[in-house]
Amino acid sequence: MHVPDGFLDVPTSVATGVVAAAGVTLALRRSRGEVDDRVAPLAGLVATFVFAAQMLNFPVGAGTSGHLIGGALAAVLVGPWVATLCLTVVLLVQALVFADGGLTALGTNVVLMAIVGVWVGWAVFAAARRVLPARTGSVPVAASVGALVSVPAAAAVFTGLFAIGGTAPVELGALLTAMLSWHVVIGIGEAVITGLVVSAVLSVRPDLVHGAPQPVEPHLRADEAVAR
Repeated sequence: MHVPDGFLDVPTSVATGVVAAAGVTLALRRSRGEVDDRVAPLAGLVATFVFAAQMLNFPVGAGTSGHLIGGALAAVLVGPWVATLCLTVVLLVQALVFADGGLTALGTNVVLMAIVGVWVGWAVFAAARRVLPARTGSVPVAASVGALVSVPAAAAVFTGLFAIGGTAPVELGALLTAMLSWHVVIGIGEAVITGLVVSAVLSVRPDLVHGAPQPVEPHLRADEAVAR
């Protein structure tokens, strides 16, 4: 859902840029203790996967495009703070190298995908984990639900921004219908892909999945036994 340059007026673009800068700054601070030799390679792989997925664009209408976001997937695999940074890097590269989204709209796209997409996906995932049975097999299901909700949520936020500062001659109701209908379909596809990827990683390296219950290390269990 890359927003192009000039689609929102200057005040709205500046406001989203400020929100994006604040969100990324907070993510940088909060992720310092999370990025280690185990998480860093996975974060790179997540960013690469999201980059490739987002390059598959198709027009939604009125100059906007639709594609997978990958926010929920990234949040479940590496945590929401690191995921925000991963998607921000992807969006920055796309804007600078591929002219996808544009520089003046970079803040808007970061808000929509790296903040709304990631954090709505994570919040829904966490809520679903509380409802579903407390076992590892529930993680891909919860991740799929988070992905399904996050995509139309980002589309709805974009429509709200357009209602505030849209510059294109597009009727708001028509834009809302187009954005939500297309992005619900995209959300279904993203839910399937997210569930499959999370399930695949869980099957080989469950310790790499941030949103999964982490196994207790053997030495910790031994320490507990001694303490008893």
